[in-house]
Amino acid sequence: MSIKPVVSATLSLVLVGMISWFGGIAPATANDVDQGRKVAFDRKKGNCLACHMMAGGSLPGNIGPPLIAIKARFPKKADLRAQIWDPTAKNPNTIMPPFGKHRILSEREIDLITEFVYTL
Repeated sequence: MSIKPVVSATLSLVLVGMISWFGGIAPATANDVDQGRKVAFDRKKGNCLACHMMAGGSLPGNIGPPLIAIKARFPKKADLRAQIWDPTAKNPNTIMPPFGKHRILSEREIDLITEFVYTL
């Protein structure tokens, strides 16, 4: 019996545990938050302002809820990211696009938007 599968499985469990412990996403840098703001406000990318009111944005829409008190609404940052990645998972009738599931944004762009929105 080889020890490699056992070591590999153990490392995988440790990583999964660490991800769960820290809420699923590593801490953000100021640069990540700034880049996330740019993607969220970009009318050709996230376009979050088309539907949501949020601090720092101009000409917001009012179709979606205002993006305020996000940490109270999403104590786990991973849950916020999941909502951005595929909001239809919790509400099949939502009009919010599934940015990840439909590959509208890259995984990195979703991470950046998550970091920005989590500061609101």
